[in-house]
Amino acid sequence: MTEKMSGDEFLMLVRRRRSCRKFKSDPVPDELVEKILEASRWAMSGANGQPWEFIVIRNQATKDKIAEIFLNARQRVFAVERTRVEEVRMPAYTHRPDQVPSLKGAPVVIAVVGDSRTLQASVLSSNFSFGEGGAGAGYYKNMANATQLLCLAATAFGLGAQWVSVSSWEESLKALLKVPEELHVPTLVPIGYPDYKPAPPYRRKLAEIVHHEEYDRSRFRSGDDIYNFLADLRRRTREAYVHGI
Repeated sequence: MTEKMSGDEFLMLVRRRRSCRKFKSDPVPDELVEKILEASRWAMSGANGQPWEFIVIRNQATKDKIAEIFLNARQRVFAVERTRVEEVRMPAYTHRPDQVPSLKGAPVVIAVVGDSRTLQASVLSSNFSFGEGGAGAGYYKNMANATQLLCLAATAFGLGAQWVSVSSWEESLKALLKVPEELHVPTLVPIGYPDYKPAPPYRRKLAEIVHHEEYDRSRFRSGDDIYNFLADLRRRTREAYVHGI
């Protein structure tokens, strides 16, 4: 009889997932990495376009170079982030960032590589008209689905993972990893055994986010409500970023 996960077990898995920013040096077995990638390849994608590919990075010199590229870009982000009042500033940028233990110390870093040409698997209008967040947004949703499953699978196998967004430093990263010009690297995912206990989770209560039949406008949040939410969010989640600063 094939074993299967119950709905409650799946819910427990989802709740257990955390962003891990510091890892033990213990190696991650190849078979676990393969299983994590196997889970990720089953992600949903529009019209089954499957835009994802993966680069598994273990070489320390490569990881050090990735961290260097990231830190150079991070200084520019810091310059902008510090213009915000500190109570709503991203905690990782409260002080000048000078290290990235998740990229340098993780035994494995997985580069999630995407091919936006696969968007043509879906309706033609998705390539140039607005819908689902704008032209081409469906491609990034596809990539996000694969990354989400990758992180959940890592949790299922007792590992930690972090979703690291790649932005202005993508071209430098692509050059380092010899990624063809036509492809993208929107995300990196460091994976390993956590070297600390991640901060307690925080999510809005279900009653705050679920509406029935139509939007309950009495619960619509004003601009002030959103600001207060962000300030409270920073207070609640600041600890989660301590290991990434």
